[in-house]
Amino acid sequence: MAAESTTPSAGGLLSSLRGLLATLLAIFQTRLELLATELEEEKLRLLKVLAWGAVALLLGGMGLLFVAAFITVLFWDEHRLLALGLMGVFFILACALAMWRANAHWQASTGLLSATLAELDQDRQALMSPGQVKPQDAEAP
Repeated sequence: MAAESTTPSAGGLLSSLRGLLATLLAIFQTRLELLATELEEEKLRLLKVLAWGAVALLLGGMGLLFVAAFITVLFWDEHRLLALGLMGVFFILACALAMWRANAHWQASTGLLSATLAELDQDRQALMSPGQVKPQDAEAP
């Protein structure tokens, strides 16, 4: 009889361990999928920014070149050196402004994989204090 009573509890323990392992694997899979999604979104965002930035630089450069040529030709007879100097100063100031704005945008980044890291932190905190985990939180993968 003693052998019969240990078999169901051993099966129950093994079943519980399998359930726990399955839950941990599901949590890991969900976090890995979130990581992959965030990496894909970041890659697409970066490619869009680079493509539109390249187009903007090309068109803006051509436009500025034509404006500079127009102003230089307009003042060629009277103040050609002044026109060339002012256009050079304008381009240098515009370049400095663009570099300042680019740096501001670079510094304003929210951080790569912030949502994944936040979810992993919540998981860690939940595992550190298992008595405070709500049943609906554990079921939502």
